[in-house]
Amino acid sequence: MEAHAVNPWVAVAYLIAGICFILALRGLSSPATSRRGNRYGMVGMGIAVVTTLLTHEIASLPEIAVAIAIGGGIGFVIARKIKMTDMPQLVAAFHSLVGLAAVLVGLAAYLNPVAFGIAEAAEGAVAQIFPQSRVEMGLGIAIGAITFSGSIIAFLKLAGKMSGAPILLPARHVINLGTLALIIGLVGYFTQDQSLWVIAAITVLSFAIGFLLIIPIGGADMPVVVSMLNSYSGWAAAAMGFTLHNTAMIVTGALVGSSGAILSYIMCKAMNRSFISVIAGGFGTENGAGAGGPAKEQRPWKRGSAEDAAFLMQEAENVIIIPGYGMAVAQAQHVVREMADQLKKHGVNVKYAIHPVAGRMPGHMNVLLAEANVPYDEVFELEDINGEFAQCDVAFIIGANDVVNPAARTDKTSPIYGMPVFDVEKAKTIFFVKRSMGGVGYAGVDNDVFYMDQTMMLLADAKKMVEDINKALAD
Repeated sequence: MEAHAVNPWVAVAYLIAGICFILALRGLSSPATSRRGNRYGMVGMGIAVVTTLLTHEIASLPEIAVAIAIGGGIGFVIARKIKMTDMPQLVAAFHSLVGLAAVLVGLAAYLNPVAFGIAEAAEGAVAQIFPQSRVEMGLGIAIGAITFSGSIIAFLKLAGKMSGAPILLPARHVINLGTLALIIGLVGYFTQDQSLWVIAAITVLSFAIGFLLIIPIGGADMPVVVSMLNSYSGWAAAAMGFTLHNTAMIVTGALVGSSGAILSYIMCKAMNRSFISVIAGGFGTENGAGAGGPAKEQRPWKRGSAEDAAFLMQEAENVIIIPGYGMAVAQAQHVVREMADQLKKHGVNVKYAIHPVAGRMPGHMNVLLAEANVPYDEVFELEDINGEFAQCDVAFIIGANDVVNPAARTDKTSPIYGMPVFDVEKAKTIFFVKRSMGGVGYAGVDNDVFYMDQTMMLLADAKKMVEDINKALAD
């Protein structure tokens, strides 16, 4: 195999791009620096793209420009039209495209290895792909296919087109482990035999295992799944970077893959979940757990009004707001911030409590609150604020459910058992905003908080209810 000469200026450009990506990850670690981090990421990607276009003879520049215009145009239109509530499924859909791109690049390299520089041209014979390139190609296609099919299932679950409850197949652990072992074995065999059936089998089995790994994972764990699929997409890109001899893809893919894996691990730890269990397809899920459905029993509960909420909150000393996916659905983040501003004028100390898995993807609530210009110093994560509920006068829950459900601590049969939740039951008064008493959370579990003595249910559209509270506060 001939060594690929590397232009030193190209290496410098890719190094600068890599540094920008690292600075982007650092910036995105905090809401206060996230905008700057996003700019670093854009600059780094711009440098990498321009450098690649100027130095790689993949296709003519007009052809590439047309492809960029088509893809960029579609992405621009989708991004402009997408609702914030649909952002999690959009992220899952984009992950699927990254995985599919990795598969297509790998197959293109297999069909024309000489053009990709991974085989020697041979007169009258099939070009033999270099053994190390076969490993890179096999792994890239396998990870890309898993990312694609897994992301499709995640998209369907997040979009409500498939049940968020775990779908448990008989002997699923044996099937999953057996399929993964077969894929690894075929990648090894591919180094000895580059027949079409081998690469086809790797592709088909990888598409299948992506499907099998995600369907057993319930709604409560979907934010971890989104983060995990993000990691997979990064590793797929890195593997294809080796095939394309593109340093920027290798560096960027490795950064995305490792950061996504670390984030998934942190979220699993925050949820008291086993990281291995989740990536193995809900390995720890018990049969029947997580089945959705209506509230399990009819118990007495108290209904409150906007006037009740306004009076008690403006008389309170400490109010903690716990937002969830329902706030995102109602697009109520702006009126919630207005409510907090009015309460602060009455001398009330207002804080926001954000659970690691609130919403349907990592950081979902943080993005919404940042969009509404909520001060960063008023937003606290679970471990930083959970001890304050005992001194809290009012816990205002808007659109959250699973993250405040005591069943996570008390019911070993619950699909959310073991997940740390907010101790809202310790607050003197609880206002719980939801559309009706008939619904349950994404994990499909009834919530004892609805029926507690200090709880008043505010049954209405979240945005309309908070608007009414704001009117009462202004009177």
